[in-house]
Amino acid sequence: MSIGTAAAEPTKRVRTTAVAAWESLFRAQVAVMRTLAAEFPTRDISFNEYDVLFNLSRQPDRSLRLRDLNKEVLLTQPSVSRLIDRLVARGLVAKCPEPSDARGTVIRLTDTGFEMFRRVAVDHMRSITERVGDRLDPQELETLAVLCDKLRGGE
Repeated sequence: MSIGTAAAEPTKRVRTTAVAAWESLFRAQVAVMRTLAAEFPTRDISFNEYDVLFNLSRQPDRSLRLRDLNKEVLLTQPSVSRLIDRLVARGLVAKCPEPSDARGTVIRLTDTGFEMFRRVAVDHMRSITERVGDRLDPQELETLAVLCDKLRGGE
């Protein structure tokens, strides 16, 4: 075995392991998301609408610039815009001009939207706990969170 071949072997092993890890993570995420979507506790809002309300509820003032919200949800920008318009029509969020940028829009969770989120979140957390929390011990859950945050770039 030449020196070049010996040096390439760990790199190949890392690539193979990385691909296998990605495949496992991706398939686990799809399986969990399918289960959570199927068990979603209400028909009052969709899983994607809940995701928007969830992301807004985590903000100190329950609002985000639309462009920042687009980075947080798992939808394309045009889909998010249409979804926001539906939530506005139902009084769950409000669209406000961004004070520092006249071209920007701030999406704010209304009190009605926050109450809807809280009501649904209690039951949804039960499903998450059953699907994730009951299958991993507390140390594994902490490790999973750290690893996922690391993969997201330390966010």
